[in-house]
Amino acid sequence: MLDYDMPLYRPPSEGSNLIIQATLGCSFNQCSFCSMYKEKSYQARPLEAVFADIDQAASLWPDAARVFLADGDALALSSEQLLGILRYLEESFPHLTRVSCYATPANIRRKTVSELEMLRRHRLSLLYFGIESGSDLILKKITKGATSRTIGDSMQKVRDAGIKLSSTVVLGLGGSDYWQEHIDGTTALLNLAPSTYLSTLQLYLEPIVQQEFARKFGEPFKAQDDWGVLAEQERLISNLDPPSPLVFRSNHASNALALAGNLPKDRARLLADIHRVQRGAKGIRPAFLRGL
Repeated sequence: MLDYDMPLYRPPSEGSNLIIQATLGCSFNQCSFCSMYKEKSYQARPLEAVFADIDQAASLWPDAARVFLADGDALALSSEQLLGILRYLEESFPHLTRVSCYATPANIRRKTVSELEMLRRHRLSLLYFGIESGSDLILKKITKGATSRTIGDSMQKVRDAGIKLSSTVVLGLGGSDYWQEHIDGTTALLNLAPSTYLSTLQLYLEPIVQQEFARKFGEPFKAQDDWGVLAEQERLISNLDPPSPLVFRSNHASNALALAGNLPKDRARLLADIHRVQRGAKGIRPAFLRGL
């Protein structure tokens, strides 16, 4: 087994794929709701260490076809460094079909479309991208370090480079006072900016970030209950009219209700699932079965 620097996170869809740590931590690490890398300092791992991990992985799983580059944002590496890693992966895994990683608006903006296209040609073909919210008010309150415009521009750049984008939105992020602002801003963004996949997570604040979140929010935060979150999900799905079809999922373990479909094609079915829960004909996921 590889000797990972823990904690190690990856998207649910990467659960059966090979993970290689190209970086440690997150280069931004200021989002107030996120606890993933609060106890790690960001650093780019030496290429020789990354290559050694790839060599070990190739001896253990020579048929690996998909690789996720951890930690929080491997795209923060220079294009030259990333290209070196991608080429080494191509040489080491003859069946390699896809490389993916997390990405932030800031490190997408630092890459040109030509650079992204070059990385795609060497199999970096999917980026996981945290939108969180499309509301500038909420983005400021959570210290996202981006605006709805810069997020939308980043999404368009990824699409222009031919890379697939898996975007996430955090339900409950505006609390009960700002939930409509949160959802309406998010819908407006998604109706303009292209994405391939869209997933929702439900806000859960781990103890390590609760004080920071409350302080940065700037006023008392009134958390949404599950019924409020379902209203957010309903409003989001009802008003989404994306520029191209979306694969939609709310199957992350944090969600009260797991949904799956394509938008806009499956809108009526997804809304019917929500309505069944709202009128008590179907239950939600018990709290003890949820997590990050």
